[in-house]
Amino acid sequence: MTLEQAQEQVDKWIKTHGVRYFGELTNMAILTEEVGELARIMARTYGEQSFKDSDKEHSMADEMADILWVLICLANQTGVNLTQAFVKNMEKKTERDKTRHKSNPKLK
Repeated sequence: MTLEQAQEQVDKWIKTHGVRYFGELTNMAILTEEVGELARIMARTYGEQSFKDSDKEHSMADEMADILWVLICLANQTGVNLTQAFVKNMEKKTERDKTRHKSNPKLK
């Protein structure tokens, strides 16, 4: 699935099952919440915290998909074409960082 197809699929789902998009600020708050849920799993999987019983029902993949869902909602609401934005962002990073990471002694 392409990013464009994902944007179309989310929009269709919202219009079919969701009645309408939540407001942009509400979706931004939801995005922040979802990132926090992923952070909790990451901290327990790779960090020093242990899992609580309530954490075990959440999966990293599902939380990442929740983040992508809300990000796509925000893109649709604000008229952002994620494919174009991603291509432009990759070009920016490639130009800006073409030698930066390779010459970073901390990464060797």
